[in-house]
Amino acid sequence: MPSQPTASVSAPNTSLSGADPRASAASNSSLRRWIGLIPLALLCLAALAASMLVGSRSLPPADVVHVLFHPDPADAISQTVWLSRVPRTVLVLVAGAALGVAGALMQAVTRNPMTDPGILGVNAGASLAVVVGLAFFGMTDISQYMWWSFAGAMITSVLVFMIGNTGSARGNPVRMTLSGVALGAVLSGFSSAVLLSNSEVLQKMRGWSAGTTASQPLDATLAIVPFIVAGLILAMLSSRSLNLLSLGEASAVAMGAHPNRIRIVALVAIALLAGGATAAAGPIGFLGLLAPHIARMIVGPHQGWILAYSVLIAPTVMGFADVLGRVITAGEVPVGVVTAFIGAPVLIYMVRRFRVSEV
Repeated sequence: MPSQPTASVSAPNTSLSGADPRASAASNSSLRRWIGLIPLALLCLAALAASMLVGSRSLPPADVVHVLFHPDPADAISQTVWLSRVPRTVLVLVAGAALGVAGALMQAVTRNPMTDPGILGVNAGASLAVVVGLAFFGMTDISQYMWWSFAGAMITSVLVFMIGNTGSARGNPVRMTLSGVALGAVLSGFSSAVLLSNSEVLQKMRGWSAGTTASQPLDATLAIVPFIVAGLILAMLSSRSLNLLSLGEASAVAMGAHPNRIRIVALVAIALLAGGATAAAGPIGFLGLLAPHIARMIVGPHQGWILAYSVLIAPTVMGFADVLGRVITAGEVPVGVVTAFIGAPVLIYMVRRFRVSEV
């Protein structure tokens, strides 16, 4: 009697311990990324500490720590710390994290590593809205004009995406970037026209329009914190969907994603983040370009980790840039000018070194 054929079953590719090597490699990669957050967090703390200690008047660390826990309105050091250094340091942390994550979202949605809220005109839209609110509607407090900033950021974001996603080359990263640059130039021109025709508003916004951490008291910064936190939460919750979108719209749809819904959520998060940061610190450019790019070099094309790293990298860069602006001259150079000096050469290097490709 002939023997029955024996079906051969190939064993899965596992190690001697029975674990899947791919799962083990993914676990090791995730662990390395978690560990990588530690030195970044320490560097961010160093930038914030430098922001507290360094300025036109250097303060001893022991005195700063003492007045932080025992404020004395009659003490000169306590006044310097609580009326100047603490508000600036909190604004560096809040606005830096907001702009870094907003830049990462912009790059993920446009699938272009050369974009940020400044390059795509979102900061210019938020700035124009604030200028209009101050010049024509008597807005004087951040609790009033921050709503204008949010609206300006949202409207500009929608316009950029509408322009970049119409016609035969819809979704093209270069076209969307050029659309944002052109729209930003137009909006900046309108802002300049309003400011130059109104000397009183120009005097109020001269420092703010360059991007500065010296213009807001602590209460004003704390007013935007809930909106920044909401934007950060929306961004983190969107990270998995953004990973699917990075595969291409057709692939994302095939995997059950809804690209338009992802973009809408990202637009809301960008408006909250960029609008809040611009309302408090003014239009600070290039920070949203640098932070995600550095994060991508460290962790690769994983949107969740890019967002997480950007939260720490952007305040670190902004903090050291702000400190440099305080000591580089006898007066003070606004942080927006310093980040432009840093960011512009990096953008030129990126354009020369890499092709403008999709994320």
